Amino acid sequence: MKHKTLRGTIRYTSAKPERLGQERGREYFMLTDQADGVRVVHAHCEIDDEPNVIRDIVMSLDPEWYPIDCSVRLTVGDRFEGTGQMHFTDTQAMCETVNRSAGKISQRIDLPERVRWLGAHPICGDALCLRIYDLSQGPGRQFYPHLMLTSPDHRGATGPMLFGLGFGLEFVGRESVTVAAGTFDALHFRYVDTAGQLPEEHPPYDVWCTDDGNYIFLKGGVGGYMQTQYELTELVSNA
Repeated sequence: MKHKTLRGTIRYTSAKPERLGQERGREYFMLTDQADGVRVVHAHCEIDDEPNVIRDIVMSLDPEWYPIDCSVRLTVGDRFEGTGQMHFTDTQAMCETVNRSAGKISQRIDLPERVRWLGAHPICGDALCLRIYDLSQGPGRQFYPHLMLTSPDHRGATGPMLFGLGFGLEFVGRESVTVAAGTFDALHFRYVDTAGQLPEEHPPYDVWCTDDGNYIFLKGGVGGYMQTQYELTELVSNA
């Protein structure tokens, strides 16, 4: 067998005082590293808070983890919201979507350079994105102007459509982290410089991922009005 697959589960909980520790969602993900160097990400995401969200994504990344293509299907408030297919080249980003309220949408976006990352809103992807940070520069901040999302909504509950933006990553340092899935050597990052990039500024967001080149999500916490926490509860490898 020339490919390797990792499978995991992430638990979503509330950090609000009146709901502290209460489960508010879950995510089941699978990462397959193929023999050709492509990584394929599957994620099924469930958010229980009303209006509830069910999201299924399949995304492929090239050997340098630039996005190749992505499909997203959304259910919001127990109703079909939209389904879309994205594809990326060196010079263009393309999307074909059918949305419940907006109908059929087609996007063709010319690019000044390749899209460095596509945020499709699975929590596992919030850790995979951290690979774009150049660790050889050590702790600090780096800004990335050529990124895209499948939805500008913080819960990823609209579209799906392509939304261009930039944001920064702050590398805090290396730590040992214990979560329900075990104890891991970890990289600690913080999402920063989101002001003016989204319809509503994203609250502070800290993420810890594995320090083994796989960038597996371990835990994270969002402050501000969201006050949510995420934790890896299971990780299984076929290797």
